[in-house]
Amino acid sequence: MAFRNTLKTAVLLGAIGGLFVLLGSMFGGAGGAMIGLVIAFAITGASYWFSDRIAVKAAHAHEVSEREAPELHAMVDELAGRAGLPKPKVYISPSPQPNAFATGRNPSHSAVAVTEGLLQNCPSDEVRAVLAHEMAHIRNRDILIGSVAAAIATAISFLANMAMFAGLFGGSSDDDDGPSGATLLLMAIIAPIAAGMLQMAVSRSREYEADRVGASISGDPLALASALRRLDTISQRAPMEIAPAQASAWIVNPLTGRRRDMTRMFMTHPPVEERIERLERMASLPS
Repeated sequence: MAFRNTLKTAVLLGAIGGLFVLLGSMFGGAGGAMIGLVIAFAITGASYWFSDRIAVKAAHAHEVSEREAPELHAMVDELAGRAGLPKPKVYISPSPQPNAFATGRNPSHSAVAVTEGLLQNCPSDEVRAVLAHEMAHIRNRDILIGSVAAAIATAISFLANMAMFAGLFGGSSDDDDGPSGATLLLMAIIAPIAAGMLQMAVSRSREYEADRVGASISGDPLALASALRRLDTISQRAPMEIAPAQASAWIVNPLTGRRRDMTRMFMTHPPVEERIERLERMASLPS
């Protein structure tokens, strides 16, 4: 699993490099291609080294000590031991929506974050199951790929906004070498779609596998199934205030309550019903 996710990350890095080189060459020829390559390295490098800070800041989370949250730390400590991992840092986000995510570039530089809504709305066995799911992300070393995907989506969305602005207020005439206003507007429409499809492609298999491994770590697949059902129901009533590019980091889509038709088109998470069915089948297997 670790090798497979490392390979996926390498493919993503190559994809974003190629994308920015292509866009740079469209705007500035060979010089623009070189600038695009530099930007690509900067974005992917930042997503590798600062992914944990970016995710924590986006969630408005703060680190808590064992004295501040003894029960939460005890769960994290126990599950890290069961997963064979160093204990990650522990954060709490003030969001009332029950949710959680893991971040960090590797197990030695990792963190788990839960929302206040998770602690207030879920019984302890469900909180433990959710934390085990996040430990699985850390053990599978696939939190980096989610961070890279989020960085790519953010960058593509930024480029789309720039292209829209240029297409409306600038753009090249037919006699110029640069792209026309119509081309820029087309790029502005296509780029966010590409960003959504990219995150959809890299996220689903990660969640299924983290459910499976997390249930194995906790030893309680039904508690995770119950937690997913609860989290999904509440998220539909109270979507989180967070950038769409960061949505794939959470255990359930925190934006489910917004424009549900669009989120179904570009789902960054597998359907919760399917995740629950898999966990229930796992629980029914003989131990």
